[in-house]
Amino acid sequence: MTKPVEPVVTQPRNPTRSVKIGNITIGAGAPIAVQSMCATKTTDIDATVAQINDLQAAGAQVIRLAVDKTSEAKALTSIREQVSANLTVDLQENYRMAEKVAPLVEKIRYNPGHLYHHEKRKPWQDKVRYLADIAGSNDCAIRVGVNAGSVDPSLADQFDPEDSISPMIESAMSHCDLLDELGFKRYCVSLKDSDPAKVIQLNQRFAALRPKIPLHLGVTEAGMPPGGITKTRIAFEALIGQGIGDTIRVSLTLPNDRKGDEVTAGIDILTAIARGERLGSGALDGGLNIISCPSCSRVENEAFVDLAEQVREMTEYAQQYDITIAVMGCRVNGPGETDDADLGLWCAPRFVNLKKGGTPLGAYPYNEILPILKTQLDELISDKKLSG
Repeated sequence: MTKPVEPVVTQPRNPTRSVKIGNITIGAGAPIAVQSMCATKTTDIDATVAQINDLQAAGAQVIRLAVDKTSEAKALTSIREQVSANLTVDLQENYRMAEKVAPLVEKIRYNPGHLYHHEKRKPWQDKVRYLADIAGSNDCAIRVGVNAGSVDPSLADQFDPEDSISPMIESAMSHCDLLDELGFKRYCVSLKDSDPAKVIQLNQRFAALRPKIPLHLGVTEAGMPPGGITKTRIAFEALIGQGIGDTIRVSLTLPNDRKGDEVTAGIDILTAIARGERLGSGALDGGLNIISCPSCSRVENEAFVDLAEQVREMTEYAQQYDITIAVMGCRVNGPGETDDADLGLWCAPRFVNLKKGGTPLGAYPYNEILPILKTQLDELISDKKLSG
């Protein structure tokens, strides 16, 4: 049985429309729902069932799984038979999986920036029509999930490279326009970045343009606790305090047996906001910033979680320097997020791709990457001292 999360603001909420997701409703003033995502491989049925039940017991009201291939869709059939949670499926790069999984879940999430990986010549509008038809035929809601690390490339090219906000807004708006035109209203939108200040800007701008659309809030690749919780709370405080936000996810880098901690963190943040407690943006006062994606079923090597912790420990000496290090665990957001960092580690199944300011430096075994990273970090610190 999930724990209900009561509305957490006394000021008016945005007048969003209601969207039903299984046995809960978001939007229209309904309680803000807490979500999470499985970190297990979807094909590991027993482990995934166990984690869904753990997340549900922790208070997650919607739980997401990744499905990118037929074997994962087949596993989902067995998983569905064993759990009662509201499930949402992340289609990742293969939108055609929708017809296989929609009968088994309550919501479908797709990323506009990933609709180009299959059937490249087919217009994205045709793919969204297909998704809306499948969702409508199977009593599913949809989330249009726009991520900074994987923005629609055709839109990104239309804006100043320094402006990461506008292409994301344009992407979300164009998909909302089409879904509305198709008469499909049972959807919400998320606009996520690893920078809480950008998350605030993105959601403020979108809410002003489309105040009726429910918003799923989250800081993607927030990193490890406690820093990742702080980043997320800062964004949620600002947005929920303005009546923006209908459902949330706290995305933390955690080992599988602690995945429920991100649900607890979400509930704790909502409770603190309800009490009027505020950290304020000053809680992030510069210095070293480690971005790491949440442990989820897209991670290609679970050693990524340990590596993220080792990077944090190794870099303690550099806390006072304004340097961003990204430690990414999969191909979905890894390339984009590591391009934007001063130093980026994109973790593949057997090696770690190292980048410096977006420039590839090489691929190294997991057990060799830390001293190489330290050398690059020391060079950056030296350059900052010289320029300062």
